[in-house]
Amino acid sequence: MLTLILGGAASGKSEYAEDLAMELPGAPRIYLATMQANDAESRARVERHRALRKGKGFLTVECPLKLENVAVPPGSIVLLECMSNLLANEYFSPEGAGGLACEQILRGMDRLCRLADHTVVVSNLVFSDGMVYDASTMEYIAMLARVNASLAQKADRVVEVVCSIPIFYKGKGETTACV
Repeated sequence: MLTLILGGAASGKSEYAEDLAMELPGAPRIYLATMQANDAESRARVERHRALRKGKGFLTVECPLKLENVAVPPGSIVLLECMSNLLANEYFSPEGAGGLACEQILRGMDRLCRLADHTVVVSNLVFSDGMVYDASTMEYIAMLARVNASLAQKADRVVEVVCSIPIFYKGKGETTACV
């Protein structure tokens, strides 16, 4: 089962995703951490997310690149936090896939979904500010839109979190747990 959770910055999507992963039946719970902590701001975000999931029983696996190579136990619950970082790493990093980042990530997602019983993916909505950025940033935004759209098509559930309130676009929304 695949759940895609979308939202803007500080929307509550990460907390919602962690709570959802905790409600799902099964184990182990794998947290795929994609952020590369290269500056004080990103290190602070990593620490905030570690504090959020402290004591929840997640096994953290660092996965800033090469999703298709990550090893997760069959039948696990996987929380990927977050697709926006993974794509940025793959697109902008010299070690990444560059212009082939979308295809590589989607192959990795297909593999991950075959292995895990439940996959929860967090991604950002960065498409509606109306700004025009430099060419590489605009290409990144277009790539993230393609990845999100592809995942939404495959997902059993698509949820946008706004002000910590889940809005269900696809799948059951009566509870926070996937059915």
